[in-house]
Amino acid sequence: MELILYIIYLYLIIYTIYLFILAMRNLKDRPFSIERKYSKFDDVKRNFAVIIYSHNHKECLEQLVEQIKMQDYPLANFKVYAILDDCNDGSDKLFENDNFVHVLNIQDVGTLGKNQSISMLLEELKKDDSIDAYVFMDGIRRVDADFLTLANAALNKADAVTGELNISRDNLDIVDQIKAVHKKYLANFFKQSRTLLGLSTQVDSGLFIIKKSVLDETEGINFKDINSELEFSLLLSQTGHKCVYNPNIQSYILGQDCTFKKPRLTKRFNLLKSNFKNIKSINFPFIEHVCSLLNPNCWMLIAAYALLIAYSYHCQFIVKCNMVIFSAIVLIAVFGISLINAKLNLKEISLLLLYPIYSICHIIKNFPLVRNLLKKLGANTDKEVDKLAIDVMVQTKHGDRGCKLEFISTESGLSKIRFIYKNKKYTTAAHLRMIDALQQLKSKMEDYGLTLKICSCCKNFTSRVDGSTNMLKGECHNEFPSPLLSEPRPTLIWNSCSSFEPAPVNNFIEEMAQEVENQQD
Repeated sequence: MELILYIIYLYLIIYTIYLFILAMRNLKDRPFSIERKYSKFDDVKRNFAVIIYSHNHKECLEQLVEQIKMQDYPLANFKVYAILDDCNDGSDKLFENDNFVHVLNIQDVGTLGKNQSISMLLEELKKDDSIDAYVFMDGIRRVDADFLTLANAALNKADAVTGELNISRDNLDIVDQIKAVHKKYLANFFKQSRTLLGLSTQVDSGLFIIKKSVLDETEGINFKDINSELEFSLLLSQTGHKCVYNPNIQSYILGQDCTFKKPRLTKRFNLLKSNFKNIKSINFPFIEHVCSLLNPNCWMLIAAYALLIAYSYHCQFIVKCNMVIFSAIVLIAVFGISLINAKLNLKEISLLLLYPIYSICHIIKNFPLVRNLLKKLGANTDKEVDKLAIDVMVQTKHGDRGCKLEFISTESGLSKIRFIYKNKKYTTAAHLRMIDALQQLKSKMEDYGLTLKICSCCKNFTSRVDGSTNMLKGECHNEFPSPLLSEPRPTLIWNSCSSFEPAPVNNFIEEMAQEVENQQD
């Protein structure tokens, strides 16, 4: 028991010293400001292949391409490639007469995903010897006019670079605001200070810059998910081409488009085990990167110090209890210095201090015993016996967003609808009729200024009273595709088309419901 506690105490001392060194180094970040200042005077102008991946983000993609066109970097030194992965929102029409953008339009094979789609394009681009470096970007990002100029300067001292992500926290709930501030803290403190010390950081496939020669050596990218990005980061470190963080490389994203994910603990342990045999090589950045997989969270630190203080108070330990308490106070002081490094305001600091509460709630929720209990409690609810999933678009003040609707029938004959956007879900209550569930969803979305772009929300749609309970059928009175059609075209409430026009507030579903009631009377 004592040996284990000795090892834990030694680990905490090493980790405290590690954080102290990071905090002190991060106080002097002038190299980044100097690099930014002189970036425009760089004689070397690399040829970039800017690869943008998009899946049903038409408006965001259009804005991003316009921003790329407005770069202060020479047009002759970069080309833009847009990957449209099974887009059904009209994204392909954006570049019909645009010779500036080279389009890879993937259709009729389903959604391939970022990793496979980009790999297909890279198979062609690796034959192009004129390319010096790749810039990988998600279509939902935004960049400044000097983005490529700063990317070019960043590659003077690094082979692979990721940058700072600025998340708009408007319309985010408290949990996502906490996660957004935590993400900012990790970038401004941990990632920046590690780069200043010559250490590596994790790849962010949402915005990633890498030299072509390095990517050819690693034989491709690995952007399947956040766990694969960590694995790819370790591979870069192992081959001597570590990925570094550069705060000059700025990108912007709306909060509702951002996903907050971290590599799984099991994945980190598996990578530690699989890479442990390779740390015999004299490659300090790689050795440190592997060891950093053991990075503890706040609750592990609290629990470890609580255990050590209690044990050293009641029993004889390698050091006295006062010394253990002192080392804990030093760790807290270092955390305070890191807050200065992270450039957080008072509100952001308050949100960051709530992160441990969110973290412990998340851990408890995913604890096997609790998870099984929640599953058993859910087993007693009305089971879903039939489900229809439809990909639809949502109209927001920032443009259209792709999402999914699930029309669900339960075992007891009730109906409900589930709205899914990325990792967010909202399920209506169970109703006798599907139109009532749709009315609840519509009201909820109106509260957030959102509109579903489906037939039943269009002003040209009228319901068809056919005697069915759910009222799924209707008629479209739009003149598209031809004004010569003598009769309205039949349609279903979840269909969509490019001629969508929002219906006046509180007209369409209420009218449908009223028509059914009148028909029954």
